[in-house]
Order: sequence, then C-alpha cells, then structure tokens
Amino acid sequence: MAALIPSLSEVTSTIAAGCVGIACLLMVAGCAKAPTAPAMSDPNEALNRRVFAFNVALDKAVLQPVAGVAGNGRGPILTGVHNFANNLDTPGDIVNNVLQLRLMRAARNTLRFAVNSTAGIGGLFDPSTALGLPAQETDFGETLYVWGVGEGNYQMLPIVGPSTERDTAGVIVDYAINPLRFLLDTPESHYVTGVKVIDTVGSRARHSDTVDSILYDSADPYAQARLLYLQNRHYTLGEAPSDESFEDPYAQ
Repeated sequence: MAALIPSLSEVTSTIAAGCVGIACLLMVAGCAKAPTAPAMSDPNEALNRRVFAFNVALDKAVLQPVAGVAGNGRGPILTGVHNFANNLDTPGDIVNNVLQLRLMRAARNTLRFAVNSTAGIGGLFDPSTALGLPAQETDFGETLYVWGVGEGNYQMLPIVGPSTERDTAGVIVDYAINPLRFLLDTPESHYVTGVKVIDTVGSRARHSDTVDSILYDSADPYAQARLLYLQNRHYTLGEAPSDESFEDPYAQ
C-alpha cells in the first residue's frame, strides 16, 4: 500500500513543478471570461451513434453482468476501492485547482489528500469528509472552461462514453499532469490501473437502475445519454440549474 502512495513531499514537489511549467498560460488566461453553454452541437452524430452502439454492446456483454455480481456496489470492499481511487485522483485535482486560480480549493484538496493518505490508510477510508473536507473534484476540461475555451462539438468516445471536444482534450491532459503518474513505477502503476477498473465496475453497480433505464429502456438511448451528459456537465460548470431528482450515471 505504501508503495502506491508516495510521500506528501514528493507529491507536493511534483505538483509545484508542473504548475510552474505552465504558469505563463495563466498570465494569458487570467482575464479570460468563461464561455456560456452553447446550443448542443453534434455534427458527427452518425459516427457517434456507431460508437455508442459499440459501447452499449460492450456494456451488455461485459460490464452489466460483472456489475450484477457486485450487488449495489456499496459494500465495504468496493467502497474502500472507490475511496482509494478517488484519493489517487486528488493530486490531479490540486493541479487543476491551481491552474484555475482556485487556491482555497487547492489548499483544501491538499489537506484532504494528506489526511486520507495517513489517517485514512492510504485512502481506503475517507475521514476528511467527516472533518468537513469534502472532495473538490475537478478536471482539465473545467480548467479549459475557466480559461475561456469553448465546449466544441459533442463526442461519443469508445469505452469512455459521452464527452465534448473540450472535455476530450481535458481527459488527455489530466492523464499527463497527475503527479502520481511520474512517481509510480511498475508494477505499482499496474495496480493503479486495476483499482480504476474495479472502481468502474462498482460505479456501474451503484448506478445500475439509472444506466439500464438510459441504455435499454429509452426510446432513443443515444439522445437520452447525450442530453443527460450535457445537462449534468453544464450544471457542474455552473451553467445550468440543479435538478435534484437527477442521478448522474457517469459519476464515479
């Protein structure tokens, strides 16, 4: 377990180095105004629908039956895996908090990572939330939004699922800038991949009713998935009002 969680000083140093490397971008983007949500744009719908059909077939053949074995996905083992996976993502959240100039969020996430990595036994438990330090989750797609980059066209990615051009770029950059990527060698990095896969199964189990309703009960599953993804994404970016009855099927 210790091998999977580098020392806090190593993580902090790597975060600082990464932030300094792109600080010049902040000087340009600091005055940028975040764009408002545009009308939905899906010019590649035919291709996106084919990718969506592939994803649904993969879900039906693999993910749905495997998730069915996991029950509701909220047992102690899967909860611990979920906590651990989220803790591994926190250094990347901190980097994005800094790039967004949301320094208080960066400070809270840093403290959260420190508490969960120590008192939480490497992140298997989440004492930080009980202490008033809930997760401040973010991503580079949101960073681009803060910098004023437009959403672009809607996309359906193989395996990953719904996205936009901006969020697809964010996924790629998030993989590159997470400090743990530079601090973990093999085989520890392979263990992290395994944790992510198991957490995906747990997430599918936790949202089983919602996902099944979208994929298998909707008159037009593709259009329903697109609508819900964009609605939820615009809400997380502060562009749309909250729908308290909406359960995000893409949440981890």
